[in-house]
Parts: sequence; C-alpha cells; structure tokens
Amino acid sequence: MLRLTDVIIDCPDTMELASFYSAVTGRPVKEDSSADWAGIRFGEIELAFIRVDDYRAPQWPDTEHPKQFHLDFEVDDIESEQRRVVALGATLKQDFIGPNGYGWQVFTDPVGHPFCLCRNKGVVWNDQGPVWPERG
Repeated sequence: MLRLTDVIIDCPDTMELASFYSAVTGRPVKEDSSADWAGIRFGEIELAFIRVDDYRAPQWPDTEHPKQFHLDFEVDDIESEQRRVVALGATLKQDFIGPNGYGWQVFTDPVGHPFCLCRNKGVVWNDQGPVWPERG
C-alpha cells in the first residue's frame, strides 16, 4: 500500500515559514517542531518545512531556478483572502481572476515559494470545506 504522508518544503527558517502557513491555513504548527523540521497536520498529511543551508528561492517562471512545486488553496472570497495573505507576508505576483470573479492569483510566500489562491466556478462551501461540482 502506498500512502502520501508529507509534502516537504525547503526553506532557510522552518519556524518562520511554518508560522506563515499556519496563519494562512488556520492550522497550528506541530508542538514538536524545531529549527530543523516543522510541520502542520492536515488529517493524514503533513505540510512540513525542512531547513536547508544556502537556500535559493525559486524564481518562477524563470527556468534556471524553477518553482518545482506550488500549493493551491481554494477560497470562497478571493478579495478578502488576498488582503489577508498579503498582510501575513505574501507577495502577489500575477492575477488571473476574470471579470466573473473566478480564476486564480499567484503569490510567493516570505521566502519565495509560489502558491495560488483559487476560486473555481461551481465550488460550494460547507462546514468541512469546499464541495467540488461533479465532473462530466
């Protein structure tokens, strides 16, 4: 059996980046986190941060320092979430929100990793999070 357990992100300061994503997602940083490894649990999956000496931030879309990965966050209100993540230290890089209010925005976190806030047509929110429309 194969099971995804972790998504691990390189960074220069694990606690700083874990604190940023903790504030973005509203989930706590794990108590046993340290300067070398910090984590945030999402059910069975952990978003983890590992300290890397001589860290070099991705410069996406530059192919010499490619993004290598990015996180997508589905949101129910793109404008308020944009203001919130920018206030937390994110930088808006590109905006692909259409006139109908759907699309995505590309941000970088405080150490340069790209992530997106997405608002997809047909997604409905309930207490457990987004409910995706049936794909036909």
